[in-house]
Amino acid sequence: MAEQKETEQKINQLQLIEQNLQNLSMQRQQFQTQLIEIENALNELQTTNQAYKIISNIMVLTDKDELNKELLQRKEMIDIRIKNLEKQEEKLQVKAKELQKDVLSSMKEHEKSKSK
Repeated sequence: MAEQKETEQKINQLQLIEQNLQNLSMQRQQFQTQLIEIENALNELQTTNQAYKIISNIMVLTDKDELNKELLQRKEMIDIRIKNLEKQEEKLQVKAKELQKDVLSSMKEHEKSKSK
C-alpha cells in the first residue's frame, strides 16, 4: 500500500515536471521570436542612414550607432536567457526520465505481486 502511494506521488511529480517543461518551452519560443526580431532590426539598421526608435506610441529619430549598441545588448541578454531555459529543460527532462523509470518499475513489481 505504501508503495502504491509512493508511485502515485511520483506520477504527480512527473505531471508537474511535464507542465514545467511546457512552460519553459513556451518561454524559450517567445525569446527566440524576440531574438529573430532583433536580428532583423540589426540587419535593417545596416542598410539605412537614419534610425528610428519607438518609445511608447511615438517614433523618434535616434543615433544609429547607439541603437545598434542597444540592440546588441538586448540580443546578448536574450541569448543568455535562452541558454538558461535550455539548461533548466535538460535538467527537468533527466529528472522526468528517472521518475518514469521508477514508476514503470514499481508498476511492474506491483503487477508481479498481484499475479502471484
